[in-house]
Amino acid sequence: MNVVPDTSAVVDGRVSERVEDGTYEAVTVVVPEAVVGELESQANDGLESGWDGLEELKRLAAFHDDGTIDLRYVGERPSGDARSHAAEGDVDALIRDVADTQDATLLSSDVVQAEVARAKGIDVEFVEPVARGVVDELPIAEYFTDETMSLHLKTGTKPRAKRGSLGEMHYVVIEETETSEERMTELANAIVDLARQSADGFIELSDDGMDIVQYRNYRIAVARPPFADGVEITAVRPIAKTTLDDYEFADDLRERFLEQQRGVLISGSPGAGKSTFAQAVAEFLNESDYAVKTMEKPRDLQVGPEITQYGALGGAMENTADSLLLVRPDYTIYDEVRKTRDFEVFADMRMAGVGMVGVVHASRAIDALQRLVGRVELGMIPQIVDTVVYIDAGEVHTVYDVTTEVKVPAGLTAEDLARPVIQVSSFETGRPEFEIYTFNRQVVTVPLGDEDGEQTESGVGRIAKQEIEREIRSVAHGHVDVALRGDDEAVVYVEEGDIGTVIGKGGGRINDIENRLGIEIDVRTHGENPSEGRASSRSTGGPRGDGRTAQVGDDRGSVVQPEITSRHVVLDVDGGVGETVEVRANGEYLFTATVGRGGEVQVSRGSAIAEELEDAIDRTQTITVVPAR
Repeated sequence: MNVVPDTSAVVDGRVSERVEDGTYEAVTVVVPEAVVGELESQANDGLESGWDGLEELKRLAAFHDDGTIDLRYVGERPSGDARSHAAEGDVDALIRDVADTQDATLLSSDVVQAEVARAKGIDVEFVEPVARGVVDELPIAEYFTDETMSLHLKTGTKPRAKRGSLGEMHYVVIEETETSEERMTELANAIVDLARQSADGFIELSDDGMDIVQYRNYRIAVARPPFADGVEITAVRPIAKTTLDDYEFADDLRERFLEQQRGVLISGSPGAGKSTFAQAVAEFLNESDYAVKTMEKPRDLQVGPEITQYGALGGAMENTADSLLLVRPDYTIYDEVRKTRDFEVFADMRMAGVGMVGVVHASRAIDALQRLVGRVELGMIPQIVDTVVYIDAGEVHTVYDVTTEVKVPAGLTAEDLARPVIQVSSFETGRPEFEIYTFNRQVVTVPLGDEDGEQTESGVGRIAKQEIEREIRSVAHGHVDVALRGDDEAVVYVEEGDIGTVIGKGGGRINDIENRLGIEIDVRTHGENPSEGRASSRSTGGPRGDGRTAQVGDDRGSVVQPEITSRHVVLDVDGGVGETVEVRANGEYLFTATVGRGGEVQVSRGSAIAEELEDAIDRTQTITVVPAR
């Protein structure tokens, strides 16, 4: 009698079981090479099934050595493509071919494999699969208390957890005994098996070395080597469920959401309570007769059954967005908006007329809005996002209104400097707090004042001072100082030999600069500077004709290595797309720029900025990039 076991029968140990109980006496066990290849692939992926199957093959080899059975390996070894398409039946087909050509009985615990084999006229013995790793409850649930937000387990370390209330979380050791590799493997396998078997769970993502499991209200990440340096389990569970009434500005926010479909960004740092607020908004909208859907990866918002939660269709949120436009929701909750493509999908759905509520990581309310800069057209931002809600320690800390207006930016006076300006205003007071606009070819975000509403140099004055200094230093050879004299006047102090160069023939050059910036500029020598003798706030960044050296600021920023191409000077900022940054040489300000989509700042060669930057490079000065303040 010839028997061909498939992978499921070998993994479950069904062949050796029948040899031991005498059912298979003096049989020939023909193992397809396809089974060996699949088991080897599973073992290499760290799957317990692969190792169990290899142990069964070793038992069969022992039976062959003592003469109990005859053991042979035949057939073709599956290719990489066949193994990658095992779920589509490629490996099973190879196994059936062996059973057919060997005129053998196929032993299987796979009901689909058995039925296909019978349909093809192959003799089949079907045995019930072994229930592997069956557990009734989540094995790590015992670690969670009412105040536990997340659990952190890793091989060879003490179990830790984040416990406390929102905004008052502490990362604490919860057991003094380090977790062994055997225990971690046992827990990891039990969690994944439970998600597969239980109607309360599912596997959100499964890849080499990483499984993302959603079980009830737990989101669990299981990492294994080689992706991680040890088996690691991170489980997160929401510790609070709120309604919109639990937050400040609840009445005003309700009215705002009900007026019309909105574009809202909910921002805050990790663990601040952004998703908790988002689900409160979702529940309120649903109860207010709006059709609400969510876009999540992974799906972990705790919302009612009326709100359908969508993942990434085909691994891409743009596919999910295309489907949702056919479903026609009134509002969509997008958790989380992080990468450039996420912002583009958010903007596309918003422009299609869908109310959008996005969850964004940001350390300040204005930072959430700045993450759109460079990712969408500047003038489209108020149409995409009209409200920013900043959450801190589980509370609504700040709410901004976002509008656009064609006006002269605050701090400038020349009427011909009018341009589209994005105004970011306090939802509570209605007072503008920031303006975003293009200033001298750069996108700038300008704070309009301090808490008392008074103009500060950190806002418009600082930007204006920087731009004046940059313009003058592009033509002056020596040291430059700038002092503002109100909103539309400034005094520039230069070396005596630079006076003529800065003013230009007939005052033409200084007039051009004044017209571009909308500020009247008085050019004087350093000898006329009343603050001469004190360390100046700006310098040229290196040795000049006057013998001065650069002052290195306290904030040195990230050092970058500029690359000079035929057309550009390129600074690789390494991330921060859309952020506004200052470029400095030896700690001294050169210019302000917005990081482009490639994580780079590009300056066109031949421009005044590029010449200044190349001059600093030639002097081997240290070029640094710091976030604009």
